[in-house]
This record gives sequence, structure tokens and C-alpha cells, in this order.
Amino acid sequence: MYRSYFLTSLALLLGLAVSSLQAEEASDAGKSVLERYTLRYSLKAGEQLHYEVTHAAKTKTRIRGAEEVSTVHTISQRHWDVLDVTKDGDTTIDHIVDAVEMTQQQGEQEEIRWDSTTNEEPPAVFGRVADQIGKKLSTLSFNARGVEIERENHGGTKASLGMGSLTLQLPEEALAIGDSWSVPREIKTRLENNAVKTIKIRELYTLEKVQTGVATLSLRSEPLTPIDEESVRAQVVQQLSNGEIRFDIDNGRMLSKQLDWDETVVGFQGANSLMEYRSRMTERLVDGVERTAKKP
Repeated sequence: MYRSYFLTSLALLLGLAVSSLQAEEASDAGKSVLERYTLRYSLKAGEQLHYEVTHAAKTKTRIRGAEEVSTVHTISQRHWDVLDVTKDGDTTIDHIVDAVEMTQQQGEQEEIRWDSTTNEEPPAVFGRVADQIGKKLSTLSFNARGVEIERENHGGTKASLGMGSLTLQLPEEALAIGDSWSVPREIKTRLENNAVKTIKIRELYTLEKVQTGVATLSLRSEPLTPIDEESVRAQVVQQLSNGEIRFDIDNGRMLSKQLDWDETVVGFQGANSLMEYRSRMTERLVDGVERTAKKP
């Protein structure tokens, strides 16, 4: 009787152990076949990608008791002319600004507005922007991962100002949900003694989800260089991006981007100084839009 009970218990324990092992093996197998996604640009020579970019920012500074608030709001219509795509996916584009609507106010000064689609003469402060309407800002070549191969600036600037580069630098490997990759970047800042200090940062991207062929990515900028001077921090925070990007996996292009800033720096110019920076930049692909550049 006892022997029978012992054998039954032993068989039960062995059965539980085998079931547990099988469950673990099944779990491991599930992990090994976890769906992964490859992100690559896939454009066609001759096509145009139209984007609408909106940027709104408010900066408040207080220095030696004097407080000033400045605001800017810009809506621009831009497009990529896809000039060439090689069999390996290397792509060359012209980046062109078609139209812009701008508003700016500095302290108690009168608000300045200008819309490039009207025939009004642009205010002097917007003169440089007006000169770029309808012209190529840059010609850019990049590979299928969005890594720049060659760039020629015509009227624009290479500085990203924390708003991201023209292309999104994609990872080499396929990703599962939750995977991340990083892109290094450097920011040049100026010290109080006029010396230049380079701040190394990384842009950390994470694949949050994929739905109907569209990948949603989160983005967070992380300084890697220690920042001890508040004057340097005030220069850096305006170039650190946090936000969300939507990338069309099936058609190989960015659909939208939203970046946000919400920063406060105390003591950047003396003990009682303060800077608050609040900003949002959105960019979205506008399908099937034909636009004619206008210039006063």
C-alpha cells in the first residue's frame, strides 16, 4: 500500500516536472519567434512627399528682476523632390520650402506677422526666410536606413535645433516591440569665458507598437556629458527632444512627428535668473497635395 502510494506520488511529481519543463520550452519558443519589424526608407524617383510643419514656442526669462516673454509660431509647407533611388535604396532628394506663415512677439513689442502666400512685403526680421521660399534648402543623399551619405546646403542650415534631422536614422537590426536603438549627436555650447564646450547626447528611440503597418516610436534625448554650468544647461535644453514618431513600414516613409519641450533653468545668468522654455513641433505627411510656391 505504501509502495503504491509512493509510486503514485513519484509519478505525479515527475509529471508536474515534465509539464513545467514543457511550459518553459513553449515560452522560450514563443520568445524566439517573437515578431520583428525592419524599418527602411522606400521612396521612388519622381515622387514628392509634402509635409506641414508647425512650431510654437514660448520663452520666459528673468534677469536681475527684469522679466521678458517671447513667443514664435510658424506653419510651413515643405516637400521632398525624390531625384534618384538606386537598387540598393540610396536616395537623393531636394528639400524645398513652399510657403510659410510666421508670427513673432518679443516682450512688449508689437506682434509681427507674415504670410508668404500674400503679396505683402515681409518684415525685415523674416527677410532671410522670405528669400528661401520656393528654393531648394538642401540636396541630400541617404541610404535605406536614413543615414546621410552626402549633403549640400543651398539656403538652409544643417543645425537641427533639437527638431531632428531631415531623415530618421533607422536601426540596422529588425526590432521587436519594446526594443530600442540610439543615435549619437553633439551640441556646441559657449561658456562664460567664450570658450566652446561640446556636449555629447544620444537620441534614444523605442518601438512602442505596430498597427496596420505603421510603427509608433518614442524618442528621448539623453545628455551623456556632465553639465555643471547652468548657462550651458540653458543652451542644451532647447535642443533636447522628447516625443513620438509614426513611420509607415509598408511604404517606407515618416508619417508624422511630434516633439515637446518643457524646461526650466534657474541661475543661468546669476543667482536670481530664470529661463522657462515651452515648445511643441509637429510634422505630418500631407498626401496628394499640390502646392505652388509663392514669394512676394
